[in-house]
Amino acid sequence: MAAPIKTLCCSVLRCSRRSFGTTSTNQAGKKWRTEHGLAPSGTEYGPLTDLPDWSYADGRPAPLLKGQLRRKQEREALARRVVMLSGEVDKGMEAWQQKKEDAERMEAHQKSLLLKPKGQLLLKKST
Repeated sequence: MAAPIKTLCCSVLRCSRRSFGTTSTNQAGKKWRTEHGLAPSGTEYGPLTDLPDWSYADGRPAPLLKGQLRRKQEREALARRVVMLSGEVDKGMEAWQQKKEDAERMEAHQKSLLLKPKGQLLLKKST
């Protein structure tokens, strides 16, 4: 019984004038969203994906869904990384400032080791 149905479907597809498209589809509004700094698709973040779908009648929040938990963990990991990288930048800036101050101190020390004018040149400089 299955064989005649298969051959019927194949013959219908061969006689059909329409062909299947193999190109990717464009998402509606993708260009506008990316131009305005939003996610390329509307389902990546926002109230429809972040807020719970339902709540209990007494007002208790619903348990988070798997996707919501995953997104929450991703955000927490990103926040930890931002804090870590910010700390590294602060340490780098402090090290750069310390290195700059050390160079200035060394330059002042080198200037203090230079020969100093004596006699008439010293008197001319002070006036």
